[in-house]
Amino acid sequence: MYTAQGKMHQQALLQQYLPLVKRHALNLKTRLPPGIDMEDLIQAGSIGLLDAMTRYDQTLGIPFGTFAAHRIRGSMIDELRTRDWAPRRVRRQARLLEDTLHRLEQGLGRPPGEREIASAMGMSLHEYQQLLWDINGSHMLPIEQVTEDALEANEPHGRNPLNTLLDERNQAGLVRAIENLPERERLLMVLYHQEKLNMREIGLVLEISESRVCQLHSLAISRLRAALMA
Repeated sequence: MYTAQGKMHQQALLQQYLPLVKRHALNLKTRLPPGIDMEDLIQAGSIGLLDAMTRYDQTLGIPFGTFAAHRIRGSMIDELRTRDWAPRRVRRQARLLEDTLHRLEQGLGRPPGEREIASAMGMSLHEYQQLLWDINGSHMLPIEQVTEDALEANEPHGRNPLNTLLDERNQAGLVRAIENLPERERLLMVLYHQEKLNMREIGLVLEISESRVCQLHSLAISRLRAALMA
């Protein structure tokens, strides 16, 4: 694993940990829209692995596999975040949805229903549900990213590196926001983000179509963003 000079043998490590990259890519791929290419995730993860080899310091007492896994997954998430999955129109509508959710919840004192949301946005129920489907691809990142994005939106000078670590206050805010979701959306979030079920499996549990699961997931994430950005 090391040369005589104590340096990591990168080629050997690359071969040893490439299966780890593929496992992380496969795990993430099952939770993302079908248009995302597996090879792109593997490539991004391999870059993260090489970065881990460069940055690893064994004196810190952290196993290299643990350190590498963090870098691999982080590199994949960074790759996803740099892509413009949704057209500008959809992004504007997504922001309008979050603003509408916040306004309605403040006025009603409860999470608004879908017909109430559609009406407030001047849409038919069908148009509103199509919007949820359109913006779903940008809402497929891990739940921790919702909090990071909420923090970044309020950073006037760009991303603060400290925002990559969620403090207790932000974790508590996220927990409260999830607890305030309607029951079915809360269950969906648990199944997807904690139990790691995919959309098809969640549909079987909830007895709804896979496309409806995607819509409800998008709505739940929008509710959480609205709550955290308030």
